[in-house]
Amino acid sequence: MANTATAEALLSAFDRSPLNRRYWTIFGLLATGSVLDFFDFFIVGYLVAQLGPQWHLTYGQSSLILLAGGLGAIVSALTWGVLSDKFGRKRQLVSGYLICAFGAGAIALVPDGNWQLFAVLRLAVGFGLAAASVPSLTLIVELTPTRARTVVSSLAVVFATVGTLAASVMGATLYSMLGWRTVAALGVAPAVVAIFVQLFVPESVRWLVGKGRFKEARELVARHLDVPLESVPLPVTQLTGSPRASLSELFAHPRLVWLVLLTMGGAATVDYAVILWGPTIISLLLNTTVEVAARYFVVVISCGIAGKILFSVLPQYIGRRRAGQLHGFGLAIGIALTGIFHDVFVGGFPLFVLLLMATNVFMQGGFCNLAPYSIEVFGVRLGGRASGLNQAANGVGKILGPLSLALIAGSGRLLTPHATETAVLPAFLFLSFCALGIGLAFTFLGPETHGKPLALTEEDPAALVPAAVRSSV
Repeated sequence: MANTATAEALLSAFDRSPLNRRYWTIFGLLATGSVLDFFDFFIVGYLVAQLGPQWHLTYGQSSLILLAGGLGAIVSALTWGVLSDKFGRKRQLVSGYLICAFGAGAIALVPDGNWQLFAVLRLAVGFGLAAASVPSLTLIVELTPTRARTVVSSLAVVFATVGTLAASVMGATLYSMLGWRTVAALGVAPAVVAIFVQLFVPESVRWLVGKGRFKEARELVARHLDVPLESVPLPVTQLTGSPRASLSELFAHPRLVWLVLLTMGGAATVDYAVILWGPTIISLLLNTTVEVAARYFVVVISCGIAGKILFSVLPQYIGRRRAGQLHGFGLAIGIALTGIFHDVFVGGFPLFVLLLMATNVFMQGGFCNLAPYSIEVFGVRLGGRASGLNQAANGVGKILGPLSLALIAGSGRLLTPHATETAVLPAFLFLSFCALGIGLAFTFLGPETHGKPLALTEEDPAALVPAAVRSSV
């Protein structure tokens, strides 16, 4: 149709835009926000490892604190996904930063021993994290030209691990010096990013076109390309199938819904179990301090950053689907071996840590391929809700991961070395099974999106995937 061709001409001009200074400024602000949000989320692993013995917390109480963030993330992800498709990406992004900053900073004021209030504020942190993550990654996917989308949108996920690494560095170096309240108070930092995002980050051009707000989209394209407004085509007719605000549209594509739930849910379950319980496991098994355990995890998470860089580049050559298979099957093998040999030492160094270093290449790296993929398979019309579903599955993992170890260990037990060691092998075998589901889901459900334009109005979000690939899955 003529109106579709005109809209496509506008998006085609935008898609040819260079990755200029304006683009990298936007990318840098969103990446900084991701670092600070994930610092807020993961620093709790070191807070709990320190406060658990001081407050005489049981496995169950500690797990409630750890999994509260996941519960908040589930509710927020689905809600903010709908709102992002209805009202735009930018407004929801700013509000998410502010909610996360409030919840994280307020933890510094929790009275000693009041783990219930701690858990409630962790609920707010998880809510804010998902509220920011849903529109943030959607914006990056939609603002990045198709030719660079696979690499650049994957690299954006690296900064989540940088936030995790910052939490580990803080736990290893400044934790004892500053005290847990000062460390928790640093969680207000995302509020600063919210101000700069409001000032410098534009709305998604693709979303504006999908909503029929052609004049605004045209102005943004002209500004982004630094060309006269008259040189940019102006669509005049409303497109069909514009973004609305119903989750039922998302679930009209059950194959893709199951793909997201199995891949992101499985990946998050493994990741959050290992990262949130890891410092506690190491400090108790090795009978060492939280600071020493954090130093081990600095190395482990550094391997995760290397993995994320690898999995950001790899899909450019082998495609997202094959990279997803490598993520799932590689992680399943690695996490199983980590559990089996958790009590073995090599030259006095724990093999548990060495295997975690190798496994984290897959565990963290796979997220770089997985997170943008869920948005790509659903397209612009459902992009916010797809990102919300993705983060909701992530939230399920935030709960299931820490909870799995607590249930296997016995939630009423106090944190003791014996309880921890008893739980490691069966818990890690359960996590290996979750990772196996990632590889199988990519094999039997996953279409290829690398190099394909984002669907704008297609009834089937995966309609742009070649028929040969669709028939293979």
